[in-house]
Amino acid sequence: MGVASLVLGIVSIAFSWSYGLYAGIVGIILGAIAKKRASNNGTATGTATAGLVCSIIGVVLSIILCIILYAVYGSLALLSAL
Repeated sequence: MGVASLVLGIVSIAFSWSYGLYAGIVGIILGAIAKKRASNNGTATGTATAGLVCSIIGVVLSIILCIILYAVYGSLALLSAL
């Protein structure tokens, strides 16, 4: 699960302009589950932590890009109304 979280985190960063938000949310969930399981088993949590961090960065980047796109579309709508 840690590797899946890492892959989804990287995908969420790479595709933050389109469907990165969904991949990031699933990556956060898988990363949290993997980190919890690894801490209970006493194994290393490096991949799970990296996946969790990448997924969080991807989600934040997707939200920022969404806000920027809405601002641009709103300003273009105002300009076209003139």
